[in-house]
Amino acid sequence: MNNTLTEHDQRALDAAYEQACKSLAEGGIPIGSALINPSGEIVAVGHNERVQSDDPTAHAETVCIRKAGRRRDWHTLTLASTLSPCAMCTGTAILHRIPRVVIGEHQTFLGREDWLNAESVEVILANDPRCISLMERFISERPDLWNEDIGVPPDET
Repeated sequence: MNNTLTEHDQRALDAAYEQACKSLAEGGIPIGSALINPSGEIVAVGHNERVQSDDPTAHAETVCIRKAGRRRDWHTLTLASTLSPCAMCTGTAILHRIPRVVIGEHQTFLGREDWLNAESVEVILANDPRCISLMERFISERPDLWNEDIGVPPDET
């Protein structure tokens, strides 16, 4: 795991953070994602829309990848997410052979970074204070919604 962000990585993470804030303003889970190409162009953004769309698969990374549409250049893109990707989102990135994933933070939730590493995906951990603060505040204020999002049964809370 690497902790050094390039200028493009930072641009993608900033776009992902904006998406996370957008989701929160819509009453959703504050997680955002962005795809960036090697020349620094943001090719797609997305945020968690699970609450807004009543779709349990509408996580930020999956929404972002859907918005990118049909492509043949997945192997050149970097996926940025404000939070460590869950198993579903990790699997989507691996399926599309995305070679780099920038993670805003994994302090509040550790997703399947082990799987990314096992598939030789370059993982860059930003430890971004904005991302950490946003999730800590959300989890504190809406633990019920957070536990629902990560699949924690009501009797285990």
